[in-house]
Amino acid sequence: MTQKNTSKVLQDAGRIVVKVGSSLVTNDGRGLDETAIGQWCRQLASLRRDGREVVMVSSGAIAEGMKRLGWTTRPREIHALQAAAAVGQMGLAQMYETKLRENGLGSAQVLLTHADLADRERYLNARSTLLTLLQHHVVPVINENDTVVNDEIKFGDNDTLGALVANLIEADVLVILTDQRGLFSADPRKDPGARFIDVATAGDPQLEAMAGGAGSSLGRGGMITKILAAKRAAGSGASTVIAWGREPDALIRLMQGEVIGTLLLAQTPKNQARKQWMADHLQLRGAVTVDGGAAAKVRDEGKSLLPIGMTAVEGEFSRGDVIAIRDAFGNEMARGLANYASGEARLICRKPSGEFERLLGYVAEAEMVHRDNLVLTR
Repeated sequence: MTQKNTSKVLQDAGRIVVKVGSSLVTNDGRGLDETAIGQWCRQLASLRRDGREVVMVSSGAIAEGMKRLGWTTRPREIHALQAAAAVGQMGLAQMYETKLRENGLGSAQVLLTHADLADRERYLNARSTLLTLLQHHVVPVINENDTVVNDEIKFGDNDTLGALVANLIEADVLVILTDQRGLFSADPRKDPGARFIDVATAGDPQLEAMAGGAGSSLGRGGMITKILAAKRAAGSGASTVIAWGREPDALIRLMQGEVIGTLLLAQTPKNQARKQWMADHLQLRGAVTVDGGAAAKVRDEGKSLLPIGMTAVEGEFSRGDVIAIRDAFGNEMARGLANYASGEARLICRKPSGEFERLLGYVAEAEMVHRDNLVLTR
């Protein structure tokens, strides 16, 4: 890919996930780095004014909690680390809220676990919430819920979580800000001949061989977790940038097309990647039959499936389960993630969205299957 096309990947990015590591957020353990966080929030505000949607995935809760508790060394016990996370999360969220508000942006704290994104119902709930926040120009600040799970404590530094969030909201680019310049072909501290990798393909097996071990003493992520995160993000069509977090105006310059750090390009277009992901993972739990008008909108116009166009509901399924969409002749034409359980679907079948609250007692989505969660099968 040419430099021009490489820059275009960044310039055209409309939805961006930014992940920042512990050592950057906490200034190598000396408490939250107010100046650095303020600079990132200023840059996020600049990107938002350009019409881009931004999500921040931030480490640092454990390190901040250690400082507040007066601990100078990271404890080994899981329960102590979870306690530190609970204490530190308060300061971390407060700092982001303050700095984002100073730059005219609203903020929201979102704590996620990997289990939230593995369960289809919780996946849809998290996705709907995040997309709603973005629609209201709010910046979600996401962290692993270390108080109740220990995935980050044991294995990573939120790199994987950043990739999962990029998948979840169909981001165009994942930016991983770290205390390293990017990826080298070998450890430059040991090999003077190590060359810097400016651009590569996400998922290239050679990249994993190049990546080293663990990073700083505060976080538990190393370059390998970032390479694997880029591979995961590429599964939904998002490219990844690994860059030094102290680089002046790094986010603004990146989105202007300047290649700072290492850019790992996704090879599959975003829409195609998501459809392939769905096609590879879907197992049917039920089906709905639709009338001719709904069939044409879904199949020919790429529209979402609305309950008013449904004529029948088959099987028992929950919100987030995969269902088939069949035309009036019984032919399967598509599959997708159901926004409503089968019992609810039967109540709102042939009904407009204005009647959902009366029938169900609440309103979730207007669609039975949103077009982003739907793949045509014929």
